[in-house]
Amino acid sequence: MPILVTGATGSVGRHVVDGLLARGQQVRATTRTPETAELPAAAEVVKADITDPDTFLPALEGVEKLYLFPHFERLEYFLEQVRKAGVRRIVTLSSSSTVQRLRTNKEAGDGHLHVEQAVEDTGLEWTHLRPGMFAGNTGEWAESIKLNGLAYGAYPQARMVPIHERDIAEVGIAALLEDGHAYARYNLTGPEALTRVEQVEIIGEVLGRELKFVEQTPAEAVAFFLAQGWPEDVITMIEGYRAEATQRADEVSDATERVLGRPGLTYRQWVQDHADWFQ
Repeated sequence: MPILVTGATGSVGRHVVDGLLARGQQVRATTRTPETAELPAAAEVVKADITDPDTFLPALEGVEKLYLFPHFERLEYFLEQVRKAGVRRIVTLSSSSTVQRLRTNKEAGDGHLHVEQAVEDTGLEWTHLRPGMFAGNTGEWAESIKLNGLAYGAYPQARMVPIHERDIAEVGIAALLEDGHAYARYNLTGPEALTRVEQVEIIGEVLGRELKFVEQTPAEAVAFFLAQGWPEDVITMIEGYRAEATQRADEVSDATERVLGRPGLTYRQWVQDHADWFQ
């Protein structure tokens, strides 16, 4: 039976698709734009749009396991169709904001808690993945590093624990395929806390280049993101989180290692895997 992967072109979803296929699983991957999705040929790619849950109804046929991308409209309606279709196990991509409850990401945390509760209310078997900072967020420096070796940002001493998106996916795959993960809430981080300056230093070491972190004021950082077209509410959340991370460092979780039986991938490994972003 196929495993349904929603959000299959996302930074985690792609790894879920690849990892399931590598394990010989039948994968049905949904995307709004199959023609440009560049998903593996071995996956069954189905056109569906999270803004219209009815488009997912054909994709649910014969599915017992679901990887759930959280940003669905009419979520409760979609989950009712999931239940009626005979799905028995859901792995939800959630967020550490559900437990950190920091002032600046409370709204995001509330949103993810709503998704988690809706999944739990189905009565199906569930597992929630609660990752912290995606290592891929540092891709915001890619263009300026390529251009002049500079990484711009506020709060250089904000200490966070970036997690490789592949590890989030691997924990999700374990929850989809193995028993023993039902009703678990996994708080996921990378294996080491790093300041933003230290992150830039690691990028430089991997590239073999001398890079520099250029500190911006909070207002300059906001203006910088706005000029790149970022939504204002997202900027407020991210920059507020970084401000608070200068006062209260993220904690390192061992959940990834407990589930996978190996240490989590380091930020250096993530940079090595994505060096082309910065070159």
